[in-house]
Amino acid sequence: MSNTNVETVTSTFDRAKLILAVLVIVAGIVSFSVLESKPAVVRVGIFIASLIIAAVIAWLSEPGRRAISFGRDSYNETKRVVWPERKESTRMTLMVFGFVIAMGALLWIVDKILGWVIYALLLGWR
Repeated sequence: MSNTNVETVTSTFDRAKLILAVLVIVAGIVSFSVLESKPAVVRVGIFIASLIIAAVIAWLSEPGRRAISFGRDSYNETKRVVWPERKESTRMTLMVFGFVIAMGALLWIVDKILGWVIYALLLGWR
């Protein structure tokens, strides 16, 4: 069991910002539905604008800043990863395919043996 602390939104002002961001998204969805007579480009533009505005509002809150920091740290971590070379990737992929084929054959053999034991020996069906 993990003893890590879960960080939650504690500030009332941050809660209000997040609620406002959700309401902006809802307004974008409603406006997309209400403006049926307008061209699709206008409707999609309004919806995308609402998503951008909601992202900016959420970014201005403390949880938003933590999310941006987490994303930045994750990106920096992926730059430090040592990725396998093509030869190693191909070899590992072939090993996985071989294992899958071997397990499939093994399970097929076990299925046929159990079917024969159950139907031919125990039940007497032929």
